[in-house]
Amino acid sequence: MVDMSKVKLRIENIVASVDLFTQLDLEKVIEICPNSKYNPEEFPGIICRFDEPKVALLVFSSGKLVVTGAKSVEDIERAVSKLVQMLSKIGTKFQRAPQIDIQNMVFSGDIGMEFNLDAVALVLPNCEYEPEQFPGVIYRVKEPRAVILLFSSGKIVCSGAKSEHDAWEAVRKLLRELEKYGLIEEEEEF
Repeated sequence: MVDMSKVKLRIENIVASVDLFTQLDLEKVIEICPNSKYNPEEFPGIICRFDEPKVALLVFSSGKLVVTGAKSVEDIERAVSKLVQMLSKIGTKFQRAPQIDIQNMVFSGDIGMEFNLDAVALVLPNCEYEPEQFPGVIYRVKEPRAVILLFSSGKIVCSGAKSEHDAWEAVRKLLRELEKYGLIEEEEEF
């Protein structure tokens, strides 16, 4: 069995959708959002950037948001809380607490071993490999739903997971498949 302690995963980006359960007057909101841009002819929402936590928020008149750039779920919660406090100061009333739904998490990582991607692509199901177009194998995990990019160096990118648990589970499935098809050599003890 593969030693999972050698596998490393790091969150690179989290994208969440948020419902504030209120309508927003974007002309008023733009006045209280520092580092923001609003050009309704170009885009129907405000693009607002926070330095702490370092995220970007897309704010729509429907009270819906998209938060991106976060490195943790806590960053998203802090950013939403910060925006709610700013909106409260201009008299915005909320029907209930915001609903935050994680849409996508992107992780980078390292499996800790190298791979012959031609061999991987020949035997591994649910994968694509077009080395002229992209230098990694694209491996699709059905449950939990995720896509893992595997590079010959053993480096990986996992996207589409909705939680850190799901990302680890997807990586475990990839490793089990690689082992099943003889693509991972058992380490010899000396």
